[in-house]
Parts: sequence; structure tokens; C-alpha cells
Amino acid sequence: MTLDPQARKFLDRLASANLPPLNQQPVEHARAQMSLSTRFMGRPPHVERVQNLKIPGPGGELAIRVVTPEGAGGDPLPVVAYYHGGGWVAGDLDSHESVCRALANAAGAIVVSVDYRLAPENPFPAAAEDAHAAAAWLAANAAKIGGDPARLAVCGDSAGGNLAAVASLMARDRGGPSIALQVLAYPIVDFDLESESYGLFAEGFHLTRAEMAWFWNQYAPRVEDRSHPYASPMRAEDLSGLPPALVITAGHDVLRDEGESYARRLRDSGIAVKLSRYEGMIHGFLRRYQTFDQGRAAIAQIAAALREAFGVTGANSVGDGA
Repeated sequence: MTLDPQARKFLDRLASANLPPLNQQPVEHARAQMSLSTRFMGRPPHVERVQNLKIPGPGGELAIRVVTPEGAGGDPLPVVAYYHGGGWVAGDLDSHESVCRALANAAGAIVVSVDYRLAPENPFPAAAEDAHAAAAWLAANAAKIGGDPARLAVCGDSAGGNLAAVASLMARDRGGPSIALQVLAYPIVDFDLESESYGLFAEGFHLTRAEMAWFWNQYAPRVEDRSHPYASPMRAEDLSGLPPALVITAGHDVLRDEGESYARRLRDSGIAVKLSRYEGMIHGFLRRYQTFDQGRAAIAQIAAALREAFGVTGANSVGDGA
């Protein structure tokens, strides 16, 4: 299991910056660090249109960013709710806009980024409730943004992968909305910091074990909440009746094993699942698709899975920055 040279170069550059670990910083500094990293990720791809909207949410107005793909015509397009990573603590509409644009163009779908409430100001289950509320709103109001309410998917990376999985569970438990596909990129799906991958990659591979413990402390300070299925989907007694899934993991990531275990549990529950491990990659490689060739490959894979789930033929390019 060899680390990809592009990942190695990134880790070396990160180490030379000598930044303090996220778990040793105030929350506002961790957020600022993620925002700063966004500025070094290259120009996002050109798209047809980007709209910032406010929708009703469980805790008040919820901001969303609607990305319409390049070349969109007049026909309603499939819709993808996208939940950004950042450990439920950091990240926003800007941090993952480039990913959303690339995915919109490649999938030929409207991608809607959700600015869910962040911890620790808004602990569990705030983000989970926002994730489900946004998906439900999109199903009911897709036509307002040029979308097809009958073709809705959820997608997310890291903590966003957790929220995509949880939104799918909530949709099943609460009678909707109907979700065509759940895409979970190196998702957090279980409060278990003792897996083999946690031991192998505890330090030196971007996301550390100590940082994950800190993220959990921010999001679910009540230890008993961490076993709730809407925080740790792996703990759900029954995973039947969920949407088909694409689960993507990184070979050098503390979260690798839980994501793959969740994919197996879904499959054992009768859910159609595609599991892909990107062996040489590290956590966060999807967001850095302009740096990592495997990140571009992952976006292309996600787009192909979405197009298949939506019944769209053909293939589009991921595209470069505009």
C-alpha cells in the first residue's frame, strides 16, 4: 500500500508549513485555516449559473448555493444535495464550491451546497436535522431552481458524508424524501477511534486521530449521543430500505475502515452498493481534485454513478478552472 506521490508531496508541503493541529487551536482559527486553504486550490470550473438562496430550516433560515451546470437547457435537471466536510466544525459554501461546480458539470445535474449549522455552537443533532430539511425542501421545491423533484441524490465528504448517510436514514424513517443515490466520500459513520486504520494512520496523513476525537467532542459533547444512529449511522439496528450507495474511501485515512464496514453492512442489508478504495490517497483528496489526479478520477466516478442513478446517458468532463 504505497502513498501516491502527489499525496506525499502535499503532506511534505503541509509539514513544512508547521501549522498547529486543529485540535490545538480555537475553533475560529481552525475555520480560518480551512478558509485559507480554499484560496490555494485553483480557480473553480465555469458553470451556467450560481445562486445563493435562503430556505426554511429547523433552526431558522438555511443558506444554500445552487450550482447549475454549464450548457444547461430548459429541461428540468436532476438535483444533488451536497454536504461539505470539515468535521461538523469548519467548512462552508465557499470551501467546497469548486467540487460542487466540477460535479455539476460532470454529472449534468444541479448541485446544491448546504450551509448547515456548525458545532460547537450548534451540537448534534443540528447539522443532521439541517441535512434532512434541505433534502426535503429540494424534493418539494426542485422546480423553483430548474430541477426535477423525481431525481434527487445526496452527496458529501467526511462529516458531509456522515450527513448524507444520516439524511438517507432520516428520509427512510420519516417517510421521505425519495433519494435515488447516496454518495459517501470517506465518511464519518461511527464513533470508533480504535479501528485498524485509526492505528495505522493516527498521525502524519493529514487527518489525525487526535483531530477526529476533537471533532467528535465539538459535535457530540454528550457521549451518549455518539451512539445515536443519526450521529453514527453504523450503530443503526436496521439499514434496510435505504437508497443505493456509492462509498469512496482513501487508503491512507483514519476513516477508511469505518466507511468500508458501513458499505458492507449496507450490502448485507440488501442495498445495492459500490465501494471504491483509492489506495494511495489521503483524507480530503476529493476537495483537492485540482492537485490530485485521483481526486479528478473520484469526481468522474461519482458523476457516472449519479448519471446512472438518474437515467442520464453519456458522460461529461470534470473540467478545469475557468
